[in-house]
Amino acid sequence: MKKLFLIVFSLVFFTGGPAVSAAGNLSVQEAMQTSNGTDVIVEGYIVGVPVSQSTVEQSNFSSNYALALADDAGETDMNNMILVKLDSEYRYEWGLQNNPGLMGEKIVVGGIRDAYFGHEGVEYVSSITKTSGDCGGGDTGSGDGDGSTSGDYYSSADGLTGDALKQELHNVIDDHTELTYSDVWDALRHTDEDPNNTGNVLLLYTGNSISKYENGGYVDEWNREHVWAKSHGDFGTSMGAGTDIHHLRPTDVSVNSARSNLDFDNGGSAYADAPDTYSDSDSWEPRDEVKGDVARMIFYMAVRYEGDQGELDLEIADYTGTSGPYLGKLSTLKQWHESDPVDSFERNRNEIIFSDYQGNRNPFIDHPEYVEQIW
Repeated sequence: MKKLFLIVFSLVFFTGGPAVSAAGNLSVQEAMQTSNGTDVIVEGYIVGVPVSQSTVEQSNFSSNYALALADDAGETDMNNMILVKLDSEYRYEWGLQNNPGLMGEKIVVGGIRDAYFGHEGVEYVSSITKTSGDCGGGDTGSGDGDGSTSGDYYSSADGLTGDALKQELHNVIDDHTELTYSDVWDALRHTDEDPNNTGNVLLLYTGNSISKYENGGYVDEWNREHVWAKSHGDFGTSMGAGTDIHHLRPTDVSVNSARSNLDFDNGGSAYADAPDTYSDSDSWEPRDEVKGDVARMIFYMAVRYEGDQGELDLEIADYTGTSGPYLGKLSTLKQWHESDPVDSFERNRNEIIFSDYQGNRNPFIDHPEYVEQIW
C-alpha cells in the first residue's frame, strides 16, 4: 500500500498542474495557469506598472501600487504578463515610480494568485526578493511583528520625540488626496464595511451592522460623523479637515446628533441608544470597544492639521468644554489609547484609506508608541 501511495503521489506531483522550475519557483506563464486562491512563488522580470485593464506603463511611471512581471525582460504584450499588487510595505522599495531603475530586474514574488485589474495577478504579497539574493529590503514586510507598517514611510521620524516628532509626522502625512463631502459616502461604505456582512457597514458608537445604503438624515439611518467635531475649528464639510476620512465614521443619525460637538471624557449618564455610552453637558464617553479608535483619530487630526498652508491648527486640550480649534480631553484619550489597543479593523481601515483614497496613513495606528513620545 505504501509503495502504491508513493507511485500515485509521484505521478500527481510531477505531472499534475503547471510545471515548476528546478528552484521551485513558477515562471510567469506557469503562474498565470494556476488557479486563483493558490499560494504561489513567481519568478519573472519587472516590465512595467499596470494602470488599467489594458495599459501597462513601461516608462514615466505614475504610481508605486503594482508591478507587471513577464518571462522576457523585453515583453510588451500584456497577455504575457502577470500583475502584482503591492501593499504599502512594499511600495517604497519596489514601486517603479520611486525606483525606475528596477525596470528589467528579475525578482521572485511570494503571494496568492488572484485577479488584479481583471487580469491574472498576485495579491497579498508576502515576500519580494531579487534573484541575485539582493533583497532590497522589500522582503522584510512590515517588520514590526504587530501588524503595523513602519519602515521607510516613517523613516524620517526615526529618533525624534516631542514637538520635533509631531512636526515630522505632519510632514509625512500632510499631502494627500482630498475627497469631496459627497465622495465620503462611498468611501465609508468601503472603509467601514462589516467583515461578516459585506453589504453592511459597522456603526462607530453602537456597533450595529446596517445596510451600506441606509444612509441619510432620517432616524435609524446612518450618516457621516466627524469624530473631531467640525465646530471645533469651524471647518464644516469643506475639503480637507471636513472630508478627511481618517476621522469620519458611519454613525446612527440619532446618536450622532446626541454626541453633537462634545469633548471626549469618562462619566455622565448612560445614553440609551448606544450600549455602554455615557454623556454629560460637556463630554461623551463611547463604548470600550472603540475608545482607542476615537483617541487615535483625534491624535491624527492634531498632527495632520498644524496651521500651515492656510489650514487650521487643531490641538488637543487637557480639559472639557473646549471651544475654537481645540478638543479634549488629552489625558483621557491617552488612557483610552492604552486600554483599547489597535485591532485588525483599524489596521484594515488605515490600509484602505492609504491605498484607495487619500494616500496617507494614521501614524498612531501604525506606531502606537508615538502617542507617549509626543504627548
